[in-house]
Amino acid sequence: MEEIHDIVIVGGGISGLATALALQRKGIKSIVLERHETLRSSGAAIGMLINGWRALDELGVGRRLREKSLALMDIRDVWIHKDVSRVTPCRKEGLRCLRRSDLIDALASSLPAECIRVGCQVVRIEPDPLTLFPTLYTREGEIIKAKVLIGCDGWNSVVAKCLGLAEPKTLPNLVIRGITKFSEGHQFGDSFVRQFDAKMLLGMIPIDHQLIHWFLDWLPTSTDMETSTRNPQMIKELATTKLRNHPPETLEMVRNGEPDSLSLARIRYRSPWDLLLSDAFHRGTTCLTGDAMHVMGPFLGQGGAAALEDAVVLSRNLAMALRNGEVTVLSDEEIKRRVGFGMGEYVRERRRRIASLGLQSYLMDLIFSGSNVYKLVGLVVLMVFFRGEMLKHTEYDCGRL
Repeated sequence: MEEIHDIVIVGGGISGLATALALQRKGIKSIVLERHETLRSSGAAIGMLINGWRALDELGVGRRLREKSLALMDIRDVWIHKDVSRVTPCRKEGLRCLRRSDLIDALASSLPAECIRVGCQVVRIEPDPLTLFPTLYTREGEIIKAKVLIGCDGWNSVVAKCLGLAEPKTLPNLVIRGITKFSEGHQFGDSFVRQFDAKMLLGMIPIDHQLIHWFLDWLPTSTDMETSTRNPQMIKELATTKLRNHPPETLEMVRNGEPDSLSLARIRYRSPWDLLLSDAFHRGTTCLTGDAMHVMGPFLGQGGAAALEDAVVLSRNLAMALRNGEVTVLSDEEIKRRVGFGMGEYVRERRRRIASLGLQSYLMDLIFSGSNVYKLVGLVVLMVFFRGEMLKHTEYDCGRL
């Protein structure tokens, strides 16, 4: 079976759905291909700061999502063995925590049902020998020809591989994430609490007055690496083992974690210099967004927000290049010229932003898990280039659609 579509988006996560919605709001139709049988809500929850909310407002779903989340007033950092703490106000930065499922539902429900196709895994991409537009081959035996292709398919992106982008690197850290419901209400109020214990970080961030998103980040042993990433009970047992010296209420929070929300994963990232110098983010009428382009560690809480920014900036540039028209009415040569120009402008606009986020995230990891020498280097560079302002990156505004 062979199909032809004007714009194909590979990946039905936050990045793919946001890009499709941004294009729709500019009057441009697309189709989203998601390899799973349903849209994925894995990943438990996602922190969102004011730069991300600006993008969500442009997409038309900000108000709806604010109703499902609690505005947080401060970030409380505690170094357990040093008897040191720090409180950073964050009211003006708009920090909230969203269930990933709520974000996915808000984006997907704003799109026409026919815009999303689940159970469609792209396994190979080749240029058409005549037009040079990308041809997609799926695991299900379909052949899909796209005039415009946008890769939103995560760190292991088949579109990124087609463009020749190198595999992302892997940090030594392991991360467990989960959500716990406190029927009688939790004790964290409106504070995001982070506890640092040697080379282990436990974070607890309220979603609302009953739900807490928690995560555990540490440098694993060889035994830790044997834990199944698909077994919620084994993940709980590993987390409680690592937190055995913490208060009983912390252990109870982990034991009561919702099984469907639990995940165990390595941290992957693209180096800041790759983000700054790579020429493989765009070629012809194909480009990347989200983790496919700039997967980064969670140390700034900017992965999801950066993907939303990508969606707004890419759609704005494509709409300007197409002069707010549909791809269908243009000749093949005109499509290549206009779309290629629009994607080039998108990459130029985003490169400095994602390189800056990538560098900050990389430095935060050095400070958290590096040796004393690397900690010092990370602190010095962070102070020199970012003036030590913890939330400065949230002031960014991706602009109007």
